Amino acid sequence: MVTVNLGMLHYILDHVYGAFVHRTKITPPFFSRGWGGTKLELLERLISQLFPEVEGQNWPPSLIQPIWRTVWETQNACLREGVFRTPCDEQLLSALPPESHNARVAFLVPKDVPPQKMACVVHLAGTGDHTFERRLRLGGPLLKQNIATMVLESPFYGQRRPMLQRGAKLLCVSDLLLLGRATIEEARSLLYWLDSEAGFGKMGVCGLSMGGVHAAMVGSLHPTPVATLPFLSPHSAVVAFCEGILKHATAWEALREDLAAKEAAMTLEEVRERMRNVLSLTDVTRFPIPKNPNAIIFVAATDDGYIPKHSVLELQKAWPGSEVRWVTGGHVSSFLLHNNEFRKAIVDGLNRLEWKESSL
Repeated sequence: MVTVNLGMLHYILDHVYGAFVHRTKITPPFFSRGWGGTKLELLERLISQLFPEVEGQNWPPSLIQPIWRTVWETQNACLREGVFRTPCDEQLLSALPPESHNARVAFLVPKDVPPQKMACVVHLAGTGDHTFERRLRLGGPLLKQNIATMVLESPFYGQRRPMLQRGAKLLCVSDLLLLGRATIEEARSLLYWLDSEAGFGKMGVCGLSMGGVHAAMVGSLHPTPVATLPFLSPHSAVVAFCEGILKHATAWEALREDLAAKEAAMTLEEVRERMRNVLSLTDVTRFPIPKNPNAIIFVAATDDGYIPKHSVLELQKAWPGSEVRWVTGGHVSSFLLHNNEFRKAIVDGLNRLEWKESSL
């Protein structure tokens, strides 16, 4: 009985936090400027191009050349920050805000270990994660196990945030698709750089919440096995914005008015249906199964007010051989309390990969 009450408490905490952050007028809602007009049509087309008819057609991605500076160095580790031009093609680049054209990464690496004896995991940002700190804290303790951490600052976040955007509240629906498409492109280029330029022996990609959706997509599209580690993640953005707490943070009225101005008057339910159709592009179950399903570990929360259980199970069903681990808690409490479980999943996922053959 206590467990049930605790579970309910975690679920309520998610809703209280959601009500405070999303229903008060502290910040504007998501998509207050509508759908994004022609940008939305462009992105719908570009996302469908992620799945070429011929396998390997989208590979390799553009090779990036980050410019590095050392932030600090100790006897055992080094933290560097790098900047590189986003590898997105001209169409994507023209849709991205100018502030997002340059990507930023933090790179935390053990010292005096040859790269072929090390693993590196690319950490992608969850909703509202504007800085490197939280993800560096997650990856820091893994240095002792020769696991490096590469943290990508998302487009539309941190120093890449457009001037008119408040916090994480994206202005248009097209921005959400653009953020995802650019993140996938940048993460794929980072993995390619870690492999071909830095020479790491194993690689993985992880992310929390929205970052987990992007990690699943990147792992799916990678041509060689990588550990794929989505934490507290839905199978699609539809779940987050149409079923979970974020539906209360969405500017449904502004979206309805935008449609009415261009097409025809719609009820709110019809607007929500349109949103489901658009966001179905982010459904990870439509993506190919990653090359090593054994190295996919989902970590999900038992009482998540943002991500319903059925969403996690749909992913596991779509990717046979993957593993789901449950932590007791809600979205917010698990985000705060279960970092050790996330780290264990990273270690276990990497352990299920073979070391890359050294070219030396």
